[in-house]
Amino acid sequence: MRLTGKFLAALGVACVTSCMVMAHEAADVQAYAHPTMFGSQGHSLVTAENDVIIGGKVYKPCHVKTMEGKQNVVVGRFAKKMLDDMKGKMDSRRAGLFNPKMPVLRSELAFILSDGLNLKEVKANSYTDVAADYWAKDQIDRALTADVMIGYPDSTFKPDQPITKAEVFATFATMMNMSADKKAPVFEGQSVKYVPAWAYEASNEVIASGILNKAPDKDKIVNDEFLSKEQVAYMLGAMKATFNIDTSNGAVNCATKYEPMTLKIKLSERISARTSNVGDTFTAKTTEDVTVAGVCYPAGSTVKGVVSGISRPGVKNPGYVEIQFKSLSSGDNCVEFPKKLANAEVNVTKNPNIVSRLLGAPFSMAGRIVGVAGRTASSGVEVVANGLEEYGDNWSDAFCDTASLHPLKGLKSVGSSFITVGKGVYNIVKLVGSGVFGVCYEFVDEAKYIFVPNTTNDSSLNPDEELTILY
Repeated sequence: MRLTGKFLAALGVACVTSCMVMAHEAADVQAYAHPTMFGSQGHSLVTAENDVIIGGKVYKPCHVKTMEGKQNVVVGRFAKKMLDDMKGKMDSRRAGLFNPKMPVLRSELAFILSDGLNLKEVKANSYTDVAADYWAKDQIDRALTADVMIGYPDSTFKPDQPITKAEVFATFATMMNMSADKKAPVFEGQSVKYVPAWAYEASNEVIASGILNKAPDKDKIVNDEFLSKEQVAYMLGAMKATFNIDTSNGAVNCATKYEPMTLKIKLSERISARTSNVGDTFTAKTTEDVTVAGVCYPAGSTVKGVVSGISRPGVKNPGYVEIQFKSLSSGDNCVEFPKKLANAEVNVTKNPNIVSRLLGAPFSMAGRIVGVAGRTASSGVEVVANGLEEYGDNWSDAFCDTASLHPLKGLKSVGSSFITVGKGVYNIVKLVGSGVFGVCYEFVDEAKYIFVPNTTNDSSLNPDEELTILY
């Protein structure tokens, strides 16, 4: 009897989902500008308890990689994309059990190292417990070929065995040229547990390198025997941003080195959490020559990118914009950028001038106000429609129960009809208040952007700002 309500809910979910999908890239957030007195940036559709919920703030996710100098411009999520790629490679059973907070397995470490460092060379390895169709067979072979991991003397690799924290530290230490003592390791003033004496020096190298500083769950780094998949992915991302990593045989100063690619570009347009949308494309120009895959791309080459996530600014929320760089081209040469970005920073310049802000304000203000008003009105229609349906169901149950000689149940349904009316009135009042507040907020926010643009500069990239990107 709630078919219409369920259909509306499903339709609402489909609409939100469609806004978040873009050319095989799922955006993390597409939150529309609907600030309200309840702290909302949008509305959730039908639930079992209420027809419309006003609430649910959208904030920048924890542990994302933001651009230095622009703390609300998200430029890449090495760990997240690495873990998503890993899960996508797994069979359905493994993927269904996948939890980035759980201890990293030996096969998963091989995957993170092989794909994260873009290891290419593969020599087949005949470990008895790594079948030809094993989900990470290729990554294990690449990690073994580069000597960043080794198997066991009994010809096994033990791919599904958790790898201890000490072993992870030892693996990372082989790729860093750091000096460290052999004392018991201490991280941020705490003694690191579950590290045997043989791993003291390696652990101290990892700690001294600073690659643990931005890893999540630092208490667990100190107190647990195992690191999580997420923590290891963050460690590698931090190491890529800091070190030239030798992956030839696990030693330092050998012939083959992994060196991050550095790209310097200048934007040709403004990208902002206030006005950009998921799927928007943008271009930029390189300011220095860069060599990629043996091809030199001169200064002035074209960089193309896309906006992959947006959280609109709202009450006590600066919002954020997430961007992804897609390709670099010059003449007939074109190369795709890796999905996993190691680091980025921006040389912050002045905001757009007052003339440009004044010219753009009427259009963005009108659009945002219409958006708030329209979503408020559409939510009101949903409240009324769902309420009338439920009201009709209440009276239908009342007559059916009474005619079936269950008058008390019928009376209960009559009472429920009055509750339905009250709930609908409450939701309508809440929506109207929310919409009025939202419209007023848009006026204030637009005026603030015109006269005090620095308040939004942290969530935008402006033309002529130079970006330094590290892959």
